Amino acid sequence: MVQDQGWVEDTIVAIATPIGEGGIGIVRVSGAAAISTVDQAFLSPKGRSLASANNWSLSYGWIVSATGEKLDEVVVSVMRAPHSYTREDVVEINCHSGLVPLQNILQRMLELGARLAEPGEFTKRAFLHGRLDLSQAEAVIDIIRAKTDKGHRLAMRQLEGDLSKAVKVMRHDLVGLLAAIEAGIDFPEEVGDMEAEEVVALCQDLEEDLKALLATADSGKIIREGIDTAIIGRPNVGKSSLLNMLVRENRAIVTEIPGTTRDVIEEVVNIGGFPFVIRDTAGIRHTEDVIEKIGVERAKALMEGADLILYVIDGSVPLQDEDIELLEQLRGRRAVVVLNKLDLGTVVSLDACKQLLPDTAVVRVSSTEKLGLKQLEETVVSEVTKGQIDLSGEALVVTRTRHKQALMDALESLVAAKETSLSGLPMDLVAIDIRGAAESLGEITGDTLQSEVIDRIFADFCIGK
Repeated sequence: MVQDQGWVEDTIVAIATPIGEGGIGIVRVSGAAAISTVDQAFLSPKGRSLASANNWSLSYGWIVSATGEKLDEVVVSVMRAPHSYTREDVVEINCHSGLVPLQNILQRMLELGARLAEPGEFTKRAFLHGRLDLSQAEAVIDIIRAKTDKGHRLAMRQLEGDLSKAVKVMRHDLVGLLAAIEAGIDFPEEVGDMEAEEVVALCQDLEEDLKALLATADSGKIIREGIDTAIIGRPNVGKSSLLNMLVRENRAIVTEIPGTTRDVIEEVVNIGGFPFVIRDTAGIRHTEDVIEKIGVERAKALMEGADLILYVIDGSVPLQDEDIELLEQLRGRRAVVVLNKLDLGTVVSLDACKQLLPDTAVVRVSSTEKLGLKQLEETVVSEVTKGQIDLSGEALVVTRTRHKQALMDALESLVAAKETSLSGLPMDLVAIDIRGAAESLGEITGDTLQSEVIDRIFADFCIGK
């Protein structure tokens, strides 16, 4: 475990709830002096101090200023180490949620010697004190940011340690193999060298386990981060209406005037358990309007970088040259062709689209009349998953790019260890590769990761968590 003792004497404080009007706001304090710090500003109607409060108890009273002015009516919870989120003494001040009371209480804690917490510092302390490993700590922010129930379920499994357990088992096997190899090197007469075949067999088993985990990484990324989806097409074909239909509200302005949408409109939509990050773009056409031209360029850029393209065609009029040109650009891309304006009659046939893009799904809809929505949703989910993503919640799934890279590095080291063993080179060189694989797996749980990398990971958290 990475150790960092520079913060041990600090007591930190932060607002742990979103700023704004609400029923309850929370100011969180953690550290060796957490209880005594809050106690200096806590006024109990019965004269009780927080120092005498039972663990996991609530105390009613007020937080007061240095002059004794009541800043807010509060209920204070006391959680003593190690039975707290950070495994330090933690005090949470439950006050009225509003900018003024929260800021006043925060400022009072700072006056009394607490330090403003850095982003993710409470969770970082939980990690450094061994309550969570690094992959579990990352799951905390994934839970907060989950866009669907499926994403939340995966993050909960990671928080509960499912990924950590699997990684630790593999790392334990690697460390055991490394110990056996090094024992043979150090004590050749007593122990003897390991046979190359034995090393290869053990590496092969671990290699299969790593490959099985890596096979889930792409689907895990989709569930966690969402499918970047661009709605593309000529002006006035119903792209904004399609976005509104998928979002189920009037999110984008819809008019009969071509070129109404000039900037990108983004919404996250839950379709079949997957978060689709859908972007409505400007209609692609040749234009001399400076502002519209910028919108067209942005649309083309989004089209290039999108995970999925919804190409919208006005099915009530014949295919235009610009339609054919854009359809040809979709070859080899993950896309669904949407024949819109079904309510106005159909002129463009499915066969005409299939001739241009034989491997691309085509769906008829009327975005204004909300016709074809179910089929469209089923089609986009099918296009993304291809039946290869398990949404049951039973399978272990890798969701983070950092974890994927560490698994790939470990796999590369294992392959090198096998090749070195089979080539008859000294076991010292095999040990180097095995050690590299173990260190790569340790990066997932935080056992071997550098402190500056850990700092960057927690910097992605919100303040107060």
